[in-house]
Amino acid sequence: MLQTALRSEASPSRYAIALARHEDEVREAQQLRYRVFAQEMGARLGDPGSGLDEDLYDAFCDHLLVRERETGEVVGTYRILSPEAARRAGSYYSEQEFDLTRLHFLRPAMAELGRSCVHREHRSGAVINLLWLGLTQYLKQHGHRYVIGCASIGMADGGHVAASVYRQLAQVRGGPVEWRVTPRNPLPVEALDQGVRPLVPPLIKGYVRLGAYVCGEPAWDPDFNTADLFLLLPMKELNAAYAQRLTR
Repeated sequence: MLQTALRSEASPSRYAIALARHEDEVREAQQLRYRVFAQEMGARLGDPGSGLDEDLYDAFCDHLLVRERETGEVVGTYRILSPEAARRAGSYYSEQEFDLTRLHFLRPAMAELGRSCVHREHRSGAVINLLWLGLTQYLKQHGHRYVIGCASIGMADGGHVAASVYRQLAQVRGGPVEWRVTPRNPLPVEALDQGVRPLVPPLIKGYVRLGAYVCGEPAWDPDFNTADLFLLLPMKELNAAYAQRLTR
């Protein structure tokens, strides 16, 4: 696991950002994820008595943590699976939801982001901006040329919003055919309301503005009750101006 802390003069004084250095810090990230995903969002996550959101990929990932300086509490997290770690794990997490066969030639340079969340009392924007800053530093430091990940949309309405968001984004940021992925449990997009035109969730909008492509129809994740979009960001197409604005 990477030991080097990520630092920046631009970091808000209330918060500090670093990579997890040992298992206890990873467990702090897992506890935050459980509070957000299970207790707040109602996801079904393994052993409900553990108080942890954990899976087999955690041991292979680098975990980015944002702490509140005064309390030391972890209030934001992201995990990053490098190409080398994905080979050791046997797959990317996204492959549970999507067939990535067409991306085979990208694998040596393709990192995966996931399990992002922010404590409900710290969602003013400072924490997510600091996470973006840490991610940008990490990806540049390690030279990963492609970034993938699943971005989730809630299904409380049965999937109408998710289907409409997908249709909006596919028109303007649909990936090229050689990057198309196939959902293993597809959301029935064509059967859902096409008259809805909702706002794109902020995190997904941020990815797209950075230069990410939507590379296929959404998958339904029954454990989280979300529709997941597969996004791919070529780092050479990174919108540097928007990235700089995000991390100010």
